[in-house]
Amino acid sequence: MRRFISNTPKFQLLFLVLILLLSSSCSSSRKIRKQNIDQVVNTAKSFHGTPYRFGGTTRSGMDCSALLLHSFSSVGVSLPRTSEAQSKIGKRVTSQSLKKGDVVFFATGKKRRKVTHAGIVTSSHRGNIQFIHASTSLGVTEDAINSSYWSKKFVVGRRVF
Repeated sequence: MRRFISNTPKFQLLFLVLILLLSSSCSSSRKIRKQNIDQVVNTAKSFHGTPYRFGGTTRSGMDCSALLLHSFSSVGVSLPRTSEAQSKIGKRVTSQSLKKGDVVFFATGKKRRKVTHAGIVTSSHRGNIQFIHASTSLGVTEDAINSSYWSKKFVVGRRVF
């Protein structure tokens, strides 16, 4: 009986369609993930030059966690309001494994491991990792994570999707 079912043309066609659907869904999910990452980064970049304002959430002034909040909400991902709470979302990523769209967290205060600042990786090529963030002095801007200042302040990277 089993041999009869597996050799029928209907079964073979159904099996082929199933295989095609499964294989296309993998590439579709990768394509959607890449589109989401690009959207998050493009949204963040659209705030370039926005002045820094502690607690600010608009184009007239925003802080680093608001930049993440707006950027990820553009693809339907809700994040907590503070950078410390945001640093617990997603999968932990080492600084060497950071990719475009990953979120990076820093300790810029007196406590070396307490997250006080956040940004989004905009590019990662051969160890040169750029990230966008809301700087207190420059507003929303991009910097290199491996600069002498930011490399010492890095706490953790997270991959949201």
